[in-house]
Amino acid sequence: MNRFSYARASAVREALEQRRANGSAVFIAGGTNLVDLLREDVARPATLVDINRLPLKSIEATPGGGLKIGALVTNSALAYDETVAARYPLLAEAILAGASAQIRNVATVGGNLLQRTRCYYFYDAGTACNKREPGTGCPAMDGLNRIHAILGASDQCIAVHPSDLCVALAALDARVHVTGLKGTRALSFAEFHRLPGDTPHIDTNLAEGELITAVELPKEGYAAHHAYVKVRDRASYAFALVSAAVGLELDGDTVAGVRCALGGVAHKPWRDPGAEDSLRGKPLNAATAQDFAGRLLHGARGRSGNAFKIELAARVIVRAFDIAAQRSRGEAAS
Repeated sequence: MNRFSYARASAVREALEQRRANGSAVFIAGGTNLVDLLREDVARPATLVDINRLPLKSIEATPGGGLKIGALVTNSALAYDETVAARYPLLAEAILAGASAQIRNVATVGGNLLQRTRCYYFYDAGTACNKREPGTGCPAMDGLNRIHAILGASDQCIAVHPSDLCVALAALDARVHVTGLKGTRALSFAEFHRLPGDTPHIDTNLAEGELITAVELPKEGYAAHHAYVKVRDRASYAFALVSAAVGLELDGDTVAGVRCALGGVAHKPWRDPGAEDSLRGKPLNAATAQDFAGRLLHGARGRSGNAFKIELAARVIVRAFDIAAQRSRGEAAS
């Protein structure tokens, strides 16, 4: 671990000023991902700016009927919030499917959005990696790639985004509020994370020095018909090989609206609004769900170690649709 200095901020403006004054500084809250990166010598900031004292820990109703979640709300606080559990159970289920209770107690909403992508080679500072050092190559292409991307990858990087929370936020059409020294803005969740392209070292569309302050959920939470299905190598405390967050709006047995995001398959949570639109007005049955899975996975490419993910993802999608269709508010997934 390299040497670094430490600063602490009590206001958003103060945090932004401290980051600007300290060059390659980074913000730290729960630190559940950043500390790992520091230990592995992957992240080497000159300064850590502690933001835990910022007033970003509230969960509040919005004028439009949605919910605004402060960036420093912990995963546990969010999952067990009564309003979230009642109106956005998909989000609560996704959170509780991830990490351990101890990690959820300190991990924050903003930190989840900023988790670095998963790859054995990225976390091994002794190997080449385009994400750590652009232009050095991607050993995962022909190496160990069982956990890697089948969608949206490039010839520069095939790493996958690790957050369960972010998959649910993508499905819920959340918005991300950020603040910088030049002002504030909001990004749709779809535009917050980036695919690797030719710049795999850049994970998000945050501008230099910007700080996530909140995540906003829309009014519709798909409380009546939802599912989060996660397939992993062990039953607890494991990242997803494939996950699916599904929210359905039904008119009898007909699809009136759908949201579906996949995790464990791409550099960001994977959605296809066109595929979702194609389901509207169709009967919800196994054939419809399978057709949707085919549309969502169009263009998927497997490699030597992860080709199985394509069929697995299709099965996870169909299973999630089946659970979402059958459950009613308050029922547990079978």
